Amino acid sequence: MACQRDVLELVREDDFVEYFLFSLDNFDQESAPQTVLNLQSQVTDLSKKGSENYIWQKDEFVIIPRNTSSMPPIVDNEEILPPHLYGVTHYGENIEDEWFIVHLLIELTKNISGLIARVVDVDGEFLLIEGADHLPSWASPEICDKRVYIFRGEIHIVPPRREREQISLIQALAAIRANPDKTRASQEIQDSIKSRLSGYPEKVFELLHQTTAYVPSRVAALLRARPSLIAPAVTAFCHRDPIDTRAMRAMRNFPPETRVMTTVKMTRCQYAMLSQAKYTPDRRTGWQLPSPTSPLYLPHTIGVKLACGFEILVTQAKSPESMEGNKGWLRYKQSLTEKGYFKEFLEGSQDYNRLEKEAKEYYRTHSCYSQPPLATTVVDLLETIEVDEEGLKKAEASLPPPDDDSWMTISGDDLERIMTERYGARPQTTDITSSLTAFLNNISGLDGVQHPKPSAHTPEVPLRQKRNKKTEEPRDDENNRISFDQEAFTCALNNILDFSVPEDSWDLDSDESGMSSYEDEAEMDLSRKKNTKSNSAQLESDSELKQYMDQMDRELQGTTLGQSFIKKQPKGMEDSFSDIESFEPVDIDMNAVRNMLASYEAQMGGPGPATNVLGPMGVSLQRH
Repeated sequence: MACQRDVLELVREDDFVEYFLFSLDNFDQESAPQTVLNLQSQVTDLSKKGSENYIWQKDEFVIIPRNTSSMPPIVDNEEILPPHLYGVTHYGENIEDEWFIVHLLIELTKNISGLIARVVDVDGEFLLIEGADHLPSWASPEICDKRVYIFRGEIHIVPPRREREQISLIQALAAIRANPDKTRASQEIQDSIKSRLSGYPEKVFELLHQTTAYVPSRVAALLRARPSLIAPAVTAFCHRDPIDTRAMRAMRNFPPETRVMTTVKMTRCQYAMLSQAKYTPDRRTGWQLPSPTSPLYLPHTIGVKLACGFEILVTQAKSPESMEGNKGWLRYKQSLTEKGYFKEFLEGSQDYNRLEKEAKEYYRTHSCYSQPPLATTVVDLLETIEVDEEGLKKAEASLPPPDDDSWMTISGDDLERIMTERYGARPQTTDITSSLTAFLNNISGLDGVQHPKPSAHTPEVPLRQKRNKKTEEPRDDENNRISFDQEAFTCALNNILDFSVPEDSWDLDSDESGMSSYEDEAEMDLSRKKNTKSNSAQLESDSELKQYMDQMDRELQGTTLGQSFIKKQPKGMEDSFSDIESFEPVDIDMNAVRNMLASYEAQMGGPGPATNVLGPMGVSLQRH
């Protein structure tokens, strides 16, 4: 039973940030419930005050007490956690929600004595990503797990006492309690986190966008009473499905006849989602849009999309009380199935139904995974608020102008500047191909490649992209019979690369021809065997090799492999390949770049071949 509860606890969507709040004060099990409840009251009051103007994308900052009762305790990696406050927020498309929560936690630990916070997401200790350039040499994802905390408004990292030591959460809390000066992270790491959070709390207002929308009067009244309802309305519209579309055709709750011009506020992320979503209202709704060239077109389109979003929310709330149509429950159930929660029981069997009932109950009651449904909130408000349609009409004359949305448009120069600031100067394609050869000449041990120090013109590789591990010397002893000849391996790979035909020139008769590697070797043999009978044999061999290469080029030209390469028009091609009218030599630089980017895309932003090769050149490919 405990194992199944763990599955229910751990399953969630990937767009989450998870936070744990502990007290460094010692208290016994008897006083724990009341102590944690008092702590919850302080945290809730301060967090509400700090986020009263913030519009969340999906879930708000919510905390609940855990491990304070006789219920089975929450276990994290086989460790029973002490009594604490816990919350998880799904941020959807807006990653800024995650960093705003970090800001809240920093402020909470500043203002509540003895409060210490831990915050993680699907990538683990994500705070270290921002300070990765300044991490200590022992830091790795495995070792850093449960070592990163926020205490007194600062980042604390509990160092290991011995190499590769793992740590429990209770041990980490004890270390911070005993010696906070020793666990405080370096000033460089502190500054990195502060830089990411720069601008808060004023930044909350900078992230908002105010615009004008032509909406039904009930929508305007809802947004006046509860401005945060803009978030579920935008999400409902942008993530609509065919069932939602049927509700939008009827528009029973928000008919267009009562429309008024009003001002609405949302985050920039929500505005971008809403304005870029393509939608043409059904003619049967009576919602007629002006011409796209009209200044009223944008308020009308924003208005109809918001009305549709609220219509979807109301329809969902009024649907029969069955979880089978609940999208959140269906996603949660699918995750449970993938985690093996239902074991091998057949759907519909007694055991399967028992587990499904327990999962539904957990989903309904566990506020961290199923926060109060905002669709129900919309329906409840509609029954209580007064819609002053006449007053809304009068207010149209004094509406403030909408905010400038030019921030949504970016020029090529702006993009280049942003990319340079974020990732450094863009390398030339020739730099990439030359780095491939340099990469093969680097030293490698069992833990990976050790890159040489970058040159003066090559920027340092950000450690948030990767952290180079110290190279271990090859070993050949009784316990580890591993023998590796680095020089022989590098020589073998270089020989393979040297066999490829360079793209610089295809004139086989010139000194810089694509056959230069073969001709150089031939000239060395000829010089050693000058005035001997082997001259003619060597020349004959060169001639045969040239014929083989020409024939291979001709055969590849008509294949799908040959057509897949990016081509270029080299100088001197007419002389060497005059018999092939459509011949186009391969642009090796561009093909190397294209394949490198394809490799990075396949890595989905994680470590791999592309980041290892591009890293030493100052190309920082990282996730955000």
